[in-house]
Amino acid sequence: MKIGITCYPTVGGSGAVAAELGKHLARRGHEIHFISYRLPFRLGDFHQNISFHAVDVSSYVLFEYPPHDLALAAKMAEVARERQLDLFHVHYAIPHAVVGFLAQQMLGSDAPKLITTLHGTDVTLVGQDRSFFEITRFGIQKSDGVTAVSHFLRQMTLDEFQIKNGIEVIHNFIDPADYCPSRAYKDRAAFARPDEKILLHISNFRPVKRIMDVVRIFERVNKEVPSVLLMVGEGPERASAQALARRLGLSDRVRFLGTQTSVGEIAAMADVFLLPSELESFGLSALESMACGVPVVGSDAGGMPEVVENGVTGYLLPVGDVEGMAARTVEILRDPDRQHRMGGASRARAERLFSADPLVTRYEQYYEKVLGS
Repeated sequence: MKIGITCYPTVGGSGAVAAELGKHLARRGHEIHFISYRLPFRLGDFHQNISFHAVDVSSYVLFEYPPHDLALAAKMAEVARERQLDLFHVHYAIPHAVVGFLAQQMLGSDAPKLITTLHGTDVTLVGQDRSFFEITRFGIQKSDGVTAVSHFLRQMTLDEFQIKNGIEVIHNFIDPADYCPSRAYKDRAAFARPDEKILLHISNFRPVKRIMDVVRIFERVNKEVPSVLLMVGEGPERASAQALARRLGLSDRVRFLGTQTSVGEIAAMADVFLLPSELESFGLSALESMACGVPVVGSDAGGMPEVVENGVTGYLLPVGDVEGMAARTVEILRDPDRQHRMGGASRARAERLFSADPLVTRYEQYYEKVLGS
């Protein structure tokens, strides 16, 4: 198949999944065309069967804001016409589902089919804004096929937007060869002493991630177990988290590593992964850590129970329960047998339910279904 993929190229779950999906499809012989304003961060080096098409946005004097959406639709139509695409696969409903529909209208009867994958905040946050509600609903309904990354997200979309067409659940995935305990960064001493434990958080540092809770959990854990906290990512809450760490006297214990491309090497060093989010439609960073054999302590919210098996691969507690999450983390860190058991169960669950090969096959089958219809 010839597939055009459009996603946000910045750090985040939707861009990561789109890039990894494109790479796996390309390895299977499909012709993949990424269409975005920048190369997706997970693509990096050259990959056979993958092309990138940059969107150029004009800055005409009359435009207070450059018309990115129109430029993207024009580029999608151009690539589809020149490369004879079979499918547009857009990730994140706003604005990509609507932009994809516009590109279809420009192309007429020869247009590729349009599949939209919902990733979470496009529905739970952006789509819930009343100014975006109707256009989000419109984009989803006009798609020829719609997938969601969790059963939670599928049901929420059906309930909130009263969607009539079906939504297929295809979970996010990992390549077990890329995320595994043996891939850990070799110089652990660069981050912690031998007697110290490593706690980890990876996100885009948005308010929904409850970054302050991560620091507060760590403060309580560090009083009981010598440890360090590694914070991977960038975003609006980073400065506040750094300020809180300073106020708590933890500046030398909390390390902000910024955006990292090889998160598997960092995750595999950790003893516990923290994800106390307000809401997670799936929890890709939790899955990546589990695949590295790391137990997860986080919020019992959204799609997290589909990823983390409470009491087996980690613990899920109510949103905002800083004390409870800290206590559970200490229990894991003080009990090597429990940590080892949970880490092994995490790796096994990630391999069994979220390995790339069967889930990429699910996407191929869904493509064929939509093309056949």
